[in-house]
Amino acid sequence: QLQLVESGGGLVQPGGSLRLSCAASGFTLNYYAIGWFRQAPGKEREGVSCIGSRGGSTNYADSVKGRFTISRDSAKNTVYLQMNSLKPEDTAIYYCAASRAPLQAMCVMTSGGFGSWGQGTQVTVSS
Repeated sequence: QLQLVESGGGLVQPGGSLRLSCAASGFTLNYYAIGWFRQAPGKEREGVSCIGSRGGSTNYADSVKGRFTISRDSAKNTVYLQMNSLKPEDTAIYYCAASRAPLQAMCVMTSGGFGSWGQGTQVTVSS
């Protein structure tokens, strides 16, 4: 199983920003589609954003469009989620995940398509 580690979560005031990182070990992250998902207390896990392999397509949930940006740094074997204009409803544990199969240029934010998951990082937006 592919190893993924998220970092960058924390407590931020409404309107603030955070950048989450998803670092891979033991494999080349660029070959896989990567998704960011989140789960708030009492709610189901939902897809936030995803990026296809090797600079493929990006997708965003309607609730984060225009505020979040997903990107890759192949040299660092890391995918980022830049989150701006954060709202209290963005509070959740955020997980990154790698697609079950490599070389998927198109990504779809359905959790069933992702087979390896990180441990999650907490994001809390509160004043």
